[in-house]
Amino acid sequence: MKLYGKLEKVNLIFWVTNMKIEERVNSDVSINIDYLKCKFSNCSDVIYREINVFSEEKHDTVLIWIDGLTDMNLINDDIVKRLIKIRYTKDKQYFIQSEDKVQNNIVSIADIKVHTKMSEVIDSLLSGNTIIFIDGLDECIIASTRGGQFRSITEPKSESIVRGPMQGFTENIKINVGLIRGIIKNSDLKVESLKLGNVSKTDVTITYIDGIVNESILKEVKKRVNKINLDAILDSSYIEELIEDHPYSPFPQIAHTERPDKVAAHLLEGRVAIIVDGSPFVLLVPSIFIQFLQSSDDYYERYFMAFAVRMVRYLFFILALTFPSIYIAITTYHQEMLPTTLLMSVAGAQSGVPFPALIEAFIMELMLEALREAGVRLPKTVGQAVSIVGALVIGEAAVSAGIVSPLMVIVVATTAIASFTIPGFSIAISVRLLRFPLMLFAATLGFYGIMIGLIALLIHLCKLESFGIPYLSPLAPLEKADLKDTVIRVPWWSMKKRPTILKPKKIKRR
Repeated sequence: MKLYGKLEKVNLIFWVTNMKIEERVNSDVSINIDYLKCKFSNCSDVIYREINVFSEEKHDTVLIWIDGLTDMNLINDDIVKRLIKIRYTKDKQYFIQSEDKVQNNIVSIADIKVHTKMSEVIDSLLSGNTIIFIDGLDECIIASTRGGQFRSITEPKSESIVRGPMQGFTENIKINVGLIRGIIKNSDLKVESLKLGNVSKTDVTITYIDGIVNESILKEVKKRVNKINLDAILDSSYIEELIEDHPYSPFPQIAHTERPDKVAAHLLEGRVAIIVDGSPFVLLVPSIFIQFLQSSDDYYERYFMAFAVRMVRYLFFILALTFPSIYIAITTYHQEMLPTTLLMSVAGAQSGVPFPALIEAFIMELMLEALREAGVRLPKTVGQAVSIVGALVIGEAAVSAGIVSPLMVIVVATTAIASFTIPGFSIAISVRLLRFPLMLFAATLGFYGIMIGLIALLIHLCKLESFGIPYLSPLAPLEKADLKDTVIRVPWWSMKKRPTILKPKKIKRR
């Protein structure tokens, strides 16, 4: 049988099940090494370390790891030194006659597994583990030595708060799971692991609290995630785009966060978290519209302060969506709505401007979006300075040149500030995009056009769902029991039940 090019002479043992051939670990260590060297040809980062432990004449033990994915201190202290310490002290048969002696005497690492299939060995190697082949043993020892360089735990950059935990997720999935377990110290917290990506083999976990989560929601999440067939999963946003209910909607239907405390809070309500290795953003499903307008600060400050801040936030959310459109509608069609003094002031400011209000708004809004994008892409040391100075210089120059009116600059600046008050970045992007069609409606039909646009948006929102949960719930359909944490936030001692819209198994919090 001819297999793997230069391995023609190698006599591998095959198990054939369901028409699939699975290579087994051979008791001859040289065959296993030749097989892996063929699989990882032209891979200089795969390190092979041969040691003669049981024989002075030949290398009977081989360690293999991938440089950059492993913790070299573990390999040196708990594997290599251990093997050198026991060399020649006992016969090889003493160790290979039982798995217990292999695991307890060969290495001193806590997490040890034994595999018999080469496919499992390769997966373990690519995950950052060290594999150990011993001549005469038809099993491979897998030592957990995953390490390498990872970003340390820092404060979340996209979700800053004044009061509360300051820890944020990193790109390491094990650290992220540990952060959640550090908050929810309960055996009912379940973490189910799988690999996604035909090429990348990315580690993904589905996390939930057994006894609280709704089984139908959990089943649907697993079904959609397991259906993903893609070459690589490089970030949680890949999964978000593939499993959301309405991919053509401008509104996000799956929330993401960098905060472990936020994930823990939503798990306790009955949601499911999806954690992806290599991404600091954890997905939360199902998600509703009101969830994107809530901040972690709302739950760490006293309830009446949270209520006041939410009122301001919702007001500016509406302004961020409609303020330019209202200005265009009033100055174009409904001048009689303004007091005479204000009307004269507006008319005087626009007298030297060659463009109608719609063109003014489009020029300033597009320039603002360009400055905002430039501030994000430039290095931090110059990004903020360029965006601030650019806005001041361009705004002043545009007014001085008579291209736009001073009042339009005020409207656009107020709109920009209003969009910054929205906690969810994904929903803020949607608002920024939807401003432009609303401006066109306002320029065409005035306030009637704005109302038509808002009614169309409301109808669209009413049609959306997230894993079977209405997107506008608990407002539509109305769930009176869940109104305690929507526009207002009642005291903790008053929130005795979990959100009924999620239909958790255990409805009472206490």
